[in-house]
Amino acid sequence: MAKWTPTHEAPEPLEGPVVATITGGTIIWFVLFLAQLPFYGWFDDRDATWWVWTCLAGGGLGLIGIWYVRLRDAAIKRDAESKGSKVPEPQ
Repeated sequence: MAKWTPTHEAPEPLEGPVVATITGGTIIWFVLFLAQLPFYGWFDDRDATWWVWTCLAGGGLGLIGIWYVRLRDAAIKRDAESKGSKVPEPQ
């Protein structure tokens, strides 16, 4: 069996508003957590409290994600400035 090799160049990675995207997702997780809290007893009766805790975990991991992408964004800008090139703007 022959090894497959690409016949064309791979496209450039897409960059977008990463910080805004992660922040928005984190907010959604926390809103879902808060929306489910009044129904905790209903979830508990059905052994489905994992739904509530999954939303809280998603929000917590989102906070870590916000921290990470902000550091990444700052590092990309520092690198571009040190090389004297134009800082890439999100599209």
